[in-house]
Amino acid sequence: MKLNKTQIAVISGALVLIVLLLLANTKLLPKEEAVSSEHANPNMLAFTKMVQTAVDGLSAEDKKAVQKLDEAIKSSTDKKTAFENMINMWDSLRNPSVAAYYMEQASIASPTESNWMEAANRYYAATRFVGEAERPLLFNKAMDCFNQVLELNPENLDAKINLASCYVEGSPDPMKGIGMLREIEKTDSNNVNLQLNFAFFSERSGQWDKAIARFEKVLKIQPDFIEAYLHLADAYQQKGDKAKAIESLKKYVALVDDVTIKAEVQDYINKLTTEETHGHTQ
Repeated sequence: MKLNKTQIAVISGALVLIVLLLLANTKLLPKEEAVSSEHANPNMLAFTKMVQTAVDGLSAEDKKAVQKLDEAIKSSTDKKTAFENMINMWDSLRNPSVAAYYMEQASIASPTESNWMEAANRYYAATRFVGEAERPLLFNKAMDCFNQVLELNPENLDAKINLASCYVEGSPDPMKGIGMLREIEKTDSNNVNLQLNFAFFSERSGQWDKAIARFEKVLKIQPDFIEAYLHLADAYQQKGDKAKAIESLKKYVALVDDVTIKAEVQDYINKLTTEETHGHTQ
């Protein structure tokens, strides 16, 4: 099973996420563009207010463009294109939360399985780009959308896996999510998305040997999923094995096409190599 960049971002750790952001020519929201924390209590705030806060923070030119796109959504007979234009606008403004909101609105207007899945994945990915106060709201939105997918297609495995992962990361009952993932593994242990989620949770809990085993399994299932080498490098570095970390990063550099990413990772390899050499000579 191949994963797209949105799916990867949903489950990626810090190093992989940095590389994906470079590939996508995006960046984390600057503080002044993020939603103000004083408006971010998910138990008191309607999501539309979060959107309005984001709009209020735009430049006059961007605000005018968003208002024009909003009018098009309301008046156009071609709702699909109108929503796509609005989503693309918020993507260009590097605000994945608001882009996810409009994808959800597009799903309400055209409630297909693929639309709900994109909305769900966008909300889930957006949890990586906001402060802790906003994350519960986005996780809840993601779970709502994944449930919409499963109502339309109870056999959608990616929706099941990502819903379980939302429980692990964003609910008071993380073991419910782990239990769901283990049930899926009984019938489809070679699912890349599943193995990546397990690997990522092992990283989060500092179980580096388990994380390494999971990422190695990912590469056996899908050898061209080269981002796994970045995770392996991080896991080995966390264990204090810089030589193995360097080896994994070199494999990544040899396979990645993007010259900017090559340079970025090669610089890091050089830094680790210098540290490793000095460590052996002391």
